Amino acid sequence: MLQATPGYSTTARPLAIARWLYAVAALIVAMVVVGGITRLTESGLSITEWKPVSGIIPPLTTAQWQAEFANYQRIPEYQQLNRGMTLDGFKAIFFWEYLHRVLGRVIGMAFALPLIWFALRRRIPVGYGWRLTALLALGGLQGAIGWWMVASGLSVRTDVSHVRLAVHLVTALTILAGIVWTARDLRSLAASPLERPAHLALGAAAALLLLFTQITYGAFTAGLDAGYAFASWPLMGDTLFPAGVPMLSPGAANLVDNPIVVQFIHRWLAFAAAGGLLWLAWRTRAAGHPRAAIAVAALVVLQITLGIATLLSGVEIVIAVAHQANAALLLIASVVAAHGISTPRRTAG
Repeated sequence: MLQATPGYSTTARPLAIARWLYAVAALIVAMVVVGGITRLTESGLSITEWKPVSGIIPPLTTAQWQAEFANYQRIPEYQQLNRGMTLDGFKAIFFWEYLHRVLGRVIGMAFALPLIWFALRRRIPVGYGWRLTALLALGGLQGAIGWWMVASGLSVRTDVSHVRLAVHLVTALTILAGIVWTARDLRSLAASPLERPAHLALGAAAALLLLFTQITYGAFTAGLDAGYAFASWPLMGDTLFPAGVPMLSPGAANLVDNPIVVQFIHRWLAFAAAGGLLWLAWRTRAAGHPRAAIAVAALVVLQITLGIATLLSGVEIVIAVAHQANAALLLIASVVAAHGISTPRRTAG
């Protein structure tokens, strides 16, 4: 009987849950965009305290604004880079960090409250409750990671750790990928109560790993301000790799901490990732999902174009933010494509 089929119950509403997850995914894309603006406007250290509940209320009086500004004036970024900033200038950078944090809270509520409602109404298909709960927990962890990142720039540094920035971004995009994958499983279940969750194919996993590695290097590039090092393409100045670049010791540290090396890797790893994703698009088209294949291929081309334009423009903010936003859209399209060529899990027995 259908009631005995894993994933199926008479009260489950997999399509409704999938639509809710897509809405949360859209909010995460918006969060990625605002996070990019926050980084590019150097606004991320403007709020020096983490108040998960009371922090939702911004300064409302002149005295509150002065107190918030005084907190900012105590950290190295102000003392070494922004000394003399006016209160109005502080309010401008405060806005982006505040919006970023508020949007994080909105996403948390947009996930947690409907999840509780679906659970109480027994709308969640069998086997999906643990996955949705894990995504919620990862979202809570992301908030802690965000503060861990900010804390790295409050005492000694004048900016946040680029490694912690990368962890923050990759965690956000991991949540995004998990949400989209779960939504695709639920859509399949809605179409057929006998459908089982897809098992990620090895080739698709390799393509996604390349994309995540490239995104990680994008975060390193942003965190180290490495994009400003050379505003030329395809050469870095007059050569493929500039001569006389000071190298760190041990040598492996250059792969993460040397801005010139990081920009070089980010430039050329893009084409390895593009090759993997174009292969994924080809396989997806052959599997009968032409729209997903076209989306991946088109977004890959656009992403490389935006990356080159970001360099040539000297990291002009609109282009750089579009580059980051398109990375999130490319990830969504790639997850959809990967799901399309992956096979449902078999049950034991």
